[in-house]
Order: sequence, then C-alpha cells, then structure tokens
Amino acid sequence: MKITMLQMDCKLASPAENFAHAEALIRQAAQDGPDVITLPETFNIGFFPREHLRELCDREGEETIRRFSALAKELQVNLVAGSVGNVRQDGIYNTCYIFDRQGKVLGNYDKTHLFSPMGEDQFFQKGSHLTTFQLDGVPCGVIICYDMRFLELVRSLSLQGIQVLFVVAHWPDARLNHWRILSQARAVENQMFVVATNACSRAGETRYAGHSMLVDPWGEILAEGGPGEERITGTLDFSVIRGIRESINVYRDRRPELYQLDCNHQ
Repeated sequence: MKITMLQMDCKLASPAENFAHAEALIRQAAQDGPDVITLPETFNIGFFPREHLRELCDREGEETIRRFSALAKELQVNLVAGSVGNVRQDGIYNTCYIFDRQGKVLGNYDKTHLFSPMGEDQFFQKGSHLTTFQLDGVPCGVIICYDMRFLELVRSLSLQGIQVLFVVAHWPDARLNHWRILSQARAVENQMFVVATNACSRAGETRYAGHSMLVDPWGEILAEGGPGEERITGTLDFSVIRGIRESINVYRDRRPELYQLDCNHQ
C-alpha cells in the first residue's frame, strides 16, 4: 500500500483558501499513483481560531464531504481527509472523514481527547466513539493529535484488528521529540504501521513541527518530512506485521485480567 502524506501549511481562519489549497495538493499527489492520501488536523481553519470559530467551521461536514467525495471518485484514491472544525447541532467538533476510491464516506471520527492546555476543550465537544474502516481490504483506524498520548485508546483500536493507525495532527515544534517517540511507541507496542500526518503551520507564536512520518511495526521510520510544506510517500509491506507477530506475539501474551485502567490521579 502506497501512502502519501500531505504536510500542509494551514492558514489560520481561512477555510476557503485552505480547502482550495488542500484540493490542489491532493491533485498533485495523485499523479504519483498513491493508494491513500492524507491531510493534517483542522486543515480548514488551522489550530485554532477563537474568534468567529462557529462561522469559520464546516457545517455537518457538508463542504468536506461534497469536495472530497467527488475528488476521491475522480482520482480513484482513498482519502484520510485530515480533520475539520465542524459545527453540528449540539456544538463544534474536530472531525475526520474517510473516503474510499469510489467517493463513499467510510466513516468519521470526532477527536475524543481535547487539548486542554490550549483551551480546546472550552471550544469543542468531545467525541464519543472509535472509528475503524477498511482501505482496499486493509483494516485501519484513525486518531487526532493529542489522542496519541492516550495509549488505552490506541490499544482499543489495535484489539479491533487494525493494521494501520492514521494520526492527523497539528503538533507543535516545541514537542517534536514527543511526536517522534509516541509515533514509534504506538507502532512498536501495537505491532502495526503508524501514518502520522502533521501540519507545518504558524499560529501566533506557535510553530507546528511538520516531520510527518511513516513508522513500521518495528519502530523504524520509513519516511519522514522536514519542517516545511511537502508531501511524504512510503510503502507499507504487511508481511512485516505477520513476521513480528509470529516472533513476538504480545497479543497472545497479554494479561488483561491484571490491568487496572481507572485511577484517581488529577
């Protein structure tokens, strides 16, 4: 499976410009024949405008679905369309939509862990469901940025049998080392591929890191971007998963009866 990650410079509070730029990047990337193209988190609005947020966001994913369903079908490519600021009846969500080669919406995922240090939880609603889907017959899951710090979430997806975890993010340069470590750790501990697509935007004093990466189940970085806007391509060899799970079968050796996940730490 050939993956192309679009490490996009998302302009803060400029949805029309961002949608047009994302479409142009997808069209350029499709010329190289990838099976899957990915975008970063909140590519439509950046991360994230406080003023006029509701007016800037998509509505029930209508524009995202209209644009990318048609684009996926036209280009015959699977799209993990980053995430968008998305207004629904009960509030604003940070939502990822996934499209297959025929333009069908395979699923959507609302970010479940909101980044409280930047006040995301004061503006957005928390998601309440996990999302798995198949791309060309390969079981996949998706999470958004801060979600990657929550190993229970990723393990829950891995126990549903996914082989590829897509991460879409606006991860800051100040914590680039965490981005690398966590991407590799989630791949190693769950014995799966991690496709981590980051933005390279600026918002005020915050610079986002780029360095999108494709990590194999051994924790080896197969492809990695730099700090600026670019596309990063790599190929997934799923025989690697079979090999590692035969040699080090952590799923067989788990002891879930001993694991206590609830705690009182604040």
